[in-house]
Amino acid sequence: MRSKTAGDARGFRLTVVAALVVVVMTPVGLILYQSLLDNPFFDKTARFSLEAYEYVLTDSDYWRALGTTAVFALGLVAVAVPLGAMLAFVLTRTDLAGRKWLEPVVLAPMFLSSIVLAFGYTVSVGPSGFVSLWAKQTFGGAPWNIYSLPGMILIGGLSHAPGVYLYVSSAMRGLPSDLEEAARATGAGLWRVSLDVTLPMVLPSLVFAAALNLLLGFETFGIPLVLGDPGGIVVLTTYLYKVNSLFGTPTYHVMAVVAISLVLMTLPLVFVQRLLLRNSRRYASMGGKGARATPLRLGAAGQVVAWAVIGLWRLVSVGFPIGGIAVRAFVDSWGEGVVLSDHLTTRHFQHLLETPSLFRGIVNTLVLAVAGGALAVCVYLAVALAGHRNKGFGGALLDYMVLLPRALPGIIIGLAFFWVFLFVPFLTPLRPTLASLFVAYTVVGLSYGLRVIQATLLQVGPELEEASRATGANIFRTWRDTVIPMVRPGLVGAWSLIMIVFLREYATGVYLMGVGTEVMGSLMVSLLTSGNMDQIAALAFISIILTAAGLGLALRLGARIHD
Repeated sequence: MRSKTAGDARGFRLTVVAALVVVVMTPVGLILYQSLLDNPFFDKTARFSLEAYEYVLTDSDYWRALGTTAVFALGLVAVAVPLGAMLAFVLTRTDLAGRKWLEPVVLAPMFLSSIVLAFGYTVSVGPSGFVSLWAKQTFGGAPWNIYSLPGMILIGGLSHAPGVYLYVSSAMRGLPSDLEEAARATGAGLWRVSLDVTLPMVLPSLVFAAALNLLLGFETFGIPLVLGDPGGIVVLTTYLYKVNSLFGTPTYHVMAVVAISLVLMTLPLVFVQRLLLRNSRRYASMGGKGARATPLRLGAAGQVVAWAVIGLWRLVSVGFPIGGIAVRAFVDSWGEGVVLSDHLTTRHFQHLLETPSLFRGIVNTLVLAVAGGALAVCVYLAVALAGHRNKGFGGALLDYMVLLPRALPGIIIGLAFFWVFLFVPFLTPLRPTLASLFVAYTVVGLSYGLRVIQATLLQVGPELEEASRATGANIFRTWRDTVIPMVRPGLVGAWSLIMIVFLREYATGVYLMGVGTEVMGSLMVSLLTSGNMDQIAALAFISIILTAAGLGLALRLGARIHD
């Protein structure tokens, strides 16, 4: 019986790993294949050639975009990591008043789509933004320019600080406080304690967060598209987006080369993250076990300073973009000398309801988030069970297949699956349906979704599974009757988090969008080219409301936001 159970488990794992290899490697392989052709792969005259590589590698615009991307990514890290670490220290290691309810507020920006945030900054602190006009009237001018590389870096860093907070705060919560208290007893100030004691103990988490944000900097599309394009600033993702229109005909082979170059740059960062995660347990806290984590006292002045810093960050990172969108969505005109109260309207939302493509975009987004998110959790659960307590070669291969999509920006995954649904005959009928978007979204969320599910499965002790198998139950019955019922609350929470991931996704659908497959994020990207700010504002406002509702549901269902 035990050998049969082991055989069933092995067969299931092999099936899942094989399916994952096909789903992940097919689009990656197609990108590589297309990069080696001199025409689109569906063109019968296409021949193997390296001319696309020659064009890209000799194109000064490509190298300029690469340099800009590197500067943007490094700048993003330089802003996000110190800010996120500071927030983590103040909220987890000090007695800051109200810190328990501040965490969801601090994490809010990471649940908003970057295309929404970027548009929000445009209408709030752009040249004609509400805040900029107020600054001009009050001080004679606005001392900032968001349509610049420093502006992009600052906004990108502010919006990514919550991700750093997430990882660093998880590490800080597990630290004993005896060394910090000893340092304070010798007269060390609060910030000296944080730099000399706390920082070295959470250094692995900081390095991991820096590597992750460096990767995200290379992959970011929304912020450079909205804020960089007006100033002529191009990064690799926007270069990829624009290269298709260079010759007036589809330049898929050139796009494929750019995609391959992005993968080659981001893939090493993904495996650095894996190495850091694998070795993270080697960095044990230097204090004794079981020490009670006593919050460090800020004092009255420290409380004021901490609240002022957090409040300023919240105002700039959330208040400005969301406030700008909220105002812009309900006015039909704004600018210098315009009294906003005289231009209030709900016409933008009426237009959304009256325009079939825009209304479908809202409905499709909800369907993908709610129903697609639930199906995706089932997929992630199957993958997680296949790798659960699997230390062999199959488990390692599955791990690498899960990591590979993390190296692919969403716009590349969308492009790759667009080609897959064109290239594979039996998949072609699914191309104009939401099934194509569901598959692409599921792959995009694979790494995050699997991490959430795996954390839930680890709560089930191995002795419970062994007891079930000892009674004669096979591996599938053990999972059905023992494991899944015990982790069901965690799965519901995971669904709510995946739902938010699907709600905020935008880049993946840029190339997959067609009649019947519109989604809000991709529609906003499309509307940017026509400058239709009214509809973008209305869509962005609805996106914020839906995301807030999803986050509220996740918190109510007890979803664990931090690891």
